[in-house]
Formats: sequence, structure tokens, C-alpha cells
Amino acid sequence: MRSPFPALLALMALSGTAGAQAPALPPPDATLLSVSTQAQASQAPDIAAISAGVVTQAADGNSALRQNAEQMTRVLAALKAAGVAEKDIQTSGINLHPQYHYQDNQPPRISGYQASNTVSVKLREVARMGRVLDALVASGANQINGPDFGIDQPEPLYEQARVKALELARRRAETYARALDLKVRRVVSISEGGGAMPVPMPRMAMAKAEAFDSTPVAAGESSVSVSLDVVFELGR
Repeated sequence: MRSPFPALLALMALSGTAGAQAPALPPPDATLLSVSTQAQASQAPDIAAISAGVVTQAADGNSALRQNAEQMTRVLAALKAAGVAEKDIQTSGINLHPQYHYQDNQPPRISGYQASNTVSVKLREVARMGRVLDALVASGANQINGPDFGIDQPEPLYEQARVKALELARRRAETYARALDLKVRRVVSISEGGGAMPVPMPRMAMAKAEAFDSTPVAAGESSVSVSLDVVFELGR
């Protein structure tokens, strides 16, 4: 079917062709070099995450849950008394499971119930980790996991890693260029791979642990990693 607007369609096709630009081709004497690099940046962690909870057992489910609730209420109060904000405390799981008694040639029978309540806790004062752990146990927490250290705002650290990775790529390109009696003319393209989130980094000299009157905790350092693929143009 013939379009009722041939002039308009022709104008749109013309403008689309004019707006599109073909990628610039390297000069005939150019050599393209692709370099892949990875760099890390580290700093002392400023946050830590732990999970803490209460596990109780009783002959019936109602008693197990009630005992658990009473004990968990004390745990939450201890966290708040230790200076942990409500927004940094989140329930991660509440469970009630039957406990079974097994006997030869007999079907399993329920012997009681186990209740558990677990919260995820974010600590913004890493140096107080030991005191918080002690307060949890003293208030009735009988299940603790962690800590997982991290960096609350990791983007500035990623920027450091990016600069290091780019500098490393440039040095490698210059090494290849010298070996070929060429020079690095320009950067053709840069592609960043997925950056690794902050992870604990073991060190010989770790952050100072707390005094002996609380559970000792060594925070060490956390590290982020960035990968780059850089294409350089080499020439005489």
C-alpha cells in the first residue's frame, strides 16, 4: 500500500541517515592493543553485620514460642541499650519445628517443639562489636553468627581502584609500545567489568581489638576490586 505521506517519510529517512555516524577507523599505520587489568583499593571497615537469635525448646509449641518471645524481647532491649538504632535491627526469621524421637521399628513421635527467632544487626561503630556481642549473650541470645565487615559508602574506594587499574593499563601499553619501537597515541575504548563488593582482606597488622574486658574483635581491612579492558592505539 502506498503511503499517503511520501515526502515526510523521505525526510525522516534522510535525517536518520545524516544523524548516524560510522565509527572512526584507525589510521593505516596504527596498531591496536587491548589490555586487561584489575586493581584493588582497601580501607578499614566502617560497618559490620551480625545475626543473633534465641532458640528455645518446650513440650508444646505454644510454650516454646512464649519462652522464645520473652527471651528475644530482652535481646532486642539489650541491642537498643547498646546504641543500635531500630532501623539497623531487622527480623530475618521466626521458626517453629517439632522435635522427633526415633526408636527402632517404631514410627517417629513428636517429643517437643523448638522455636527460634533471629535478627540481622548492622553495627555502625565497629570498635564496639565486642561489647555488643557480650551484651547479646548476657541478655539471652544463644545463637550468633558473623561478623561480616564492610564499607557503608564504597563508591570513593571504587574510584581509587579504577584509577589504579587505568594507570596499570597505561604502563603495560607503554611497555608494549617501547618493545615495538612505537608510542601510545590514544585510548580507543575503556570497558569496566563487574566490580567486586567489599570483602574482608587479611592483613598481618589488623585493626586494634577491644580491651580484654569484652570479646576481642579484629576488623582488619575491607577491599574492593575493579576490572578494566582498555584498547590503546599505538603508532610511530
